[in-house]
Amino acid sequence: MKPSRQSTKRRFSQTTEREFGGTIGASCIPIFLPLLVLYLLSISRSPGASILQWPPRLPPTSALWDPLAPALLLGWFTLHVFLYLLPLGKVSEGLVLKNGTRLKYPINGFYALCISVGLLVLMLWTGAPLGSLFELLLPLAVCATGMSFLLSFYLYISSFWAPHHALAPGGNTGNPLYDFFIGRELNPRIGNFDLKYFCELRPGLIGWVVINLGMLMKEVELRDGPSLAMVLVNSFQLLYVADALWNEEAVLTTMDIVHDGFGFMLVFGDLAWVPFTYSLQASFLVVHPQELGAAAAAAIVLLNGIGYYIFRKSNSQKNLFRRDPKHPSVSNLETIATATGKRLLVSGWWGLVRHPNYLGDLLMALAWSLPCGFSHLLPYFYVVYFTVLLIHREARDERQCRAKYGLAWDAYCQRVPYRIFPYLY
Repeated sequence: MKPSRQSTKRRFSQTTEREFGGTIGASCIPIFLPLLVLYLLSISRSPGASILQWPPRLPPTSALWDPLAPALLLGWFTLHVFLYLLPLGKVSEGLVLKNGTRLKYPINGFYALCISVGLLVLMLWTGAPLGSLFELLLPLAVCATGMSFLLSFYLYISSFWAPHHALAPGGNTGNPLYDFFIGRELNPRIGNFDLKYFCELRPGLIGWVVINLGMLMKEVELRDGPSLAMVLVNSFQLLYVADALWNEEAVLTTMDIVHDGFGFMLVFGDLAWVPFTYSLQASFLVVHPQELGAAAAAAIVLLNGIGYYIFRKSNSQKNLFRRDPKHPSVSNLETIATATGKRLLVSGWWGLVRHPNYLGDLLMALAWSLPCGFSHLLPYFYVVYFTVLLIHREARDERQCRAKYGLAWDAYCQRVPYRIFPYLY
């Protein structure tokens, strides 16, 4: 006898593990995170910049809105939709989906970054007041949050017209709050325009670079020139964004694209959290300038260089192995066979720790904060947050890999016992 759709759905809901605190987390996070973004931006501009002050010093309501903010945000998104659709670069295929098909993606994000930077240089040459972004940070964050909610509601409603094979593994529980947060549909598209892929690396990530430049120009207005600390923060983070877009094709094999649905969690993270919290060091330096000596600057540059080297080399090795395991540079690496037919790397960078790319990421995160000195905790929020995020992400990956690879994963963990930090964790 064929089971009813309701009983099938019920069993699916019961066997799907709910992450991020389940329904409670899905109810609280969409309220808490936007407030946290506004709070962090507010205290980064305050003279004390104290994250421990209670009650916190909150901005007046009038500081949260400026009619210029939605116009700028809409213009920015329109620009990047246009750049996404330009026939530049190659078209790459993603991994195989449940129905055996592969989606196609334009690999032109680096062109979008270069054109954006060119437009910014032109604006500076014509005297555009990019330093005004400092005053617009709060209104822009409010508008980005509003856009995140609107897009998330659209994604949730439109997902009910998607075929079952297009739904995300963990986003079809039947609980509206949780599914809205996690995302029901895996790869929502309007025609050939992939909404998740577009948001992942385009408007928010490149917007982070624009905000940083705006903070640098504000410092120029206030002090007749940028500080060495501000130049280092801008340079390090521009390198990080440029690297992500230069290696854009690699995102097609990440957890965000392959496993997670596109709901509020990723939408808000891409459009609001990344540009407005990852730029905290630059906004902090506008109000709290730091003196940085040559020796200290050289040590910070070295730390960022080491982190970037580990991050890039390990990611490149993993991505090449996934796409072409017979390539000469990875074919001699030691592996463990799994029942799925895939093999797990146990030598090279991935024999050092299970996530060497996370180790490099965290070293770079520390290098971004050190130019801000040690007088305040706020610039180190990113390091603390990112450490918690990557440990949580590693735990999610661990559960999925154990369920997928079984005994082979146990053997892998015996061969590579450390998760992120060699001999520590």
